[in-house]
Amino acid sequence: MKKVLICTAVAIGLGACSTKEQKTDMTNITETKLTANLDTACVPGTDFFQYATGGWQNANPITDEYARYGQFDALREKNREQLKDLVLEQAAKKGETGSNSQKVGDLYNLVMDSTRRNNEGVSPVKPYMDAIAAMQTKEEIIPLIAKNYIVGLGNFFGTGISTDIMESNTHQLGIYQGGLSLSEKEYYSDNDEVSKNIRAKFSQHVVNMFKLHGFSEQEATAKMKAVMAIETRLAAKHLSRVERRDPMNSYHKMSYDELKKTIPGIDWDTYYNILGINGIQELNLAHPEAIKEVAAIINDTPMDKIKAYLEWRVIRSTANELSDALEEETFAFYGTVLSGKKVQQPRWKRAVSTVDGALGDIIGELYVAKYFPPAAKERMTQLVKNLQVALGERIDAQEWMSDVTKKAAHEKLNTFTVKIGYPDKWDDYSALTIDPTLSYAENCRNMSKFDWEKHINEKWGKPVDRDEWHMTPQTVNAYYNPTTNEICFPAGILQYPFFDMEEDDAFNYGAIGVVIGHEMTHGFDDQGRQFDKDGNFANWWTDEDAQKFNERTQVIVDFFDKIEVLPGLNANGKLTLGENIADHGGIMISLQAFRKATKDNPLPVIDGLTAEQRFFISYSGVWAGHVRDEEIRNLTKSDVHSLSRWRVNGTLPHIDAWYEAFGITEESPMFVPQEERLNIW
Repeated sequence: MKKVLICTAVAIGLGACSTKEQKTDMTNITETKLTANLDTACVPGTDFFQYATGGWQNANPITDEYARYGQFDALREKNREQLKDLVLEQAAKKGETGSNSQKVGDLYNLVMDSTRRNNEGVSPVKPYMDAIAAMQTKEEIIPLIAKNYIVGLGNFFGTGISTDIMESNTHQLGIYQGGLSLSEKEYYSDNDEVSKNIRAKFSQHVVNMFKLHGFSEQEATAKMKAVMAIETRLAAKHLSRVERRDPMNSYHKMSYDELKKTIPGIDWDTYYNILGINGIQELNLAHPEAIKEVAAIINDTPMDKIKAYLEWRVIRSTANELSDALEEETFAFYGTVLSGKKVQQPRWKRAVSTVDGALGDIIGELYVAKYFPPAAKERMTQLVKNLQVALGERIDAQEWMSDVTKKAAHEKLNTFTVKIGYPDKWDDYSALTIDPTLSYAENCRNMSKFDWEKHINEKWGKPVDRDEWHMTPQTVNAYYNPTTNEICFPAGILQYPFFDMEEDDAFNYGAIGVVIGHEMTHGFDDQGRQFDKDGNFANWWTDEDAQKFNERTQVIVDFFDKIEVLPGLNANGKLTLGENIADHGGIMISLQAFRKATKDNPLPVIDGLTAEQRFFISYSGVWAGHVRDEEIRNLTKSDVHSLSRWRVNGTLPHIDAWYEAFGITEESPMFVPQEERLNIW
């Protein structure tokens, strides 16, 4: 529930590569791990993404279970195979009740036992459906949704405890917009033919799910109409993804008494007493208009329609915990309609992912012991230090920035907390019970209750724990957290194609070096720059420097806004601004560190490629892959990252050194005039 800026895998779009230009001489290239990814029939200045990754794409076609498949996914598949071995090892131990091995083994088996789940049908959630149906008055709504929230069943909005961005050592209670089944508000309002078709198919999906829970066609249709009406009202008052990128749009601190006056239509005392949060003095009403609309809906909507909506939230929350029929119907909409997947992943993959998500630190401790050598952490630690020095040099090189702002920037950089590999302490699961005599769905309720109680016990009234990790060690990802001013690189990402102990500095600086620089740059992107060295939301910029920053970064907003990712659909430069800045900064910082590290001992030409050519190919290779059109549309609406194709073809044309490395000229289709290039960090 803590806000972190996460660097994640993103989708990739492929395009045809014109070969009308003169090709680079590739006669001396031999096939290695790096060069096997190349499409040497493609000219670098025409489509660098295809040039640098086309070989990988040809060798790794997308399979039916994927909406997108790239290097990130390939590594995650490798990790999942390793996690499967660890899970099965624990299951084979048949540990005594309450042991970690018992919890791992029994949870895995509960997910795998489709026969039992099909026989149980919807009976495991019938008590929750019956409780909704039994409500007589609106006074019963708030107690019910509070009880359901504890056990992981959705409702109109969200609540939780996170860092106060104005006082970064302090936790605060927050109230957030929520209650939608489609990922973004635009799905409910956009009137292009694709959006209208998605809404129509979603409506049918809701009907189908109600029918699978035993309702007649007529009943299901009436309930669907109630769900669509309520969710459409909620969506209209939600902040968009772009609006939420401004931290101040989600920060409205007030006293508890003021909350009651602002939104009197909700019994807040009852709600929070049931949730176990007492002694509230102040909180953050993050999204006031959305929560006001919740109160209005409760007040003016007939009880039968509210019941239908709350029943739907139970159905949606438990869709993948019950029978095959419910899972298949859910996949048909969310997997196929929204993302373009053709088949579900095998059940064992879903089971491993469930165990990993629920018992992450148990698996993480085993994973680190078996798969993460100390030498990798040592080399990574040195790389991070080199990148920090390089970022400091990049700060000093910015002629547009005043000495006052540079001094504050250095202070922030010098106080970065760096987390590599795995945490110093592991989560304790002793209070969690996995009971094989109960259904999988009932165990899911217990796991949600455990997570909620852990959340309250560790955060409510407690100072922020700056040693807390927000990803497990086995995660293939990295993040920057502005409120703790930390960068984190889990063990899962510290392997090929990001990091390879056998490869030279050109490869590693181009891949993991850019990832490091990317996360560091998040501390200085359009969001991160608004937080100081202590993690507080505070302005450490002069007004003139802030204006220059905004003017410079508008260049990349405009550039990405013009990219057509599908016919009639353009990228969203505002939504992806922070990640695009971080990609640019990551390359600039890592390239500087690479040049400094190899200054006295320059790397030779290998496989016909210079060291800097290998640097850029290594960077691009990380983003190799495929993506379906449905997922392109979905990600363009909802993901703060650019599509992976454009993390190459949209980012590199703003890097002067890339032009020099590959001899890119004004005649090249990817050429961007100097005055139109991003120049930041």
